[in-house]
Amino acid sequence: MKIGELARRSGLTAHTIRYYERIGLLPYADRDRSSQRDYDASILTWIEFLGRLKTTGMPIREMLRYAALREQGAGTQPERRAQLERHREQVRARIAELNACLLVLDTKIAGYAGAENRIEDYDAHQRSRRNQPARTRQARAR
Repeated sequence: MKIGELARRSGLTAHTIRYYERIGLLPYADRDRSSQRDYDASILTWIEFLGRLKTTGMPIREMLRYAALREQGAGTQPERRAQLERHREQVRARIAELNACLLVLDTKIAGYAGAENRIEDYDAHQRSRRNQPARTRQARAR
């Protein structure tokens, strides 16, 4: 597939694809007779994986390290696994941090909802007091 189709199917721009090739995140594409890049569809799986690493906050230098190990072949599997396990722990720590932030937001939102309910309850109480005969209000006040 040509770079335009790869860009469309992967969600990356052609510029990003060329950049990733230049820095070593993507292998250089084969060229057709007119010297245009010609990608195999299997590259989409690798691009999707890189996108997941990026989304989870892996720095490009770490992605480059992983890509270089991958390029070296099966003998690097233990090292790649260790790298992904370290990254997984960082992702878990980030998720825990985000969950703590979410709890603070939920608590704050609930506080606002509670304030609205207290105001509504107070207003309802005031309306019901105004609708009661004066003797009933005086008797309750004692």
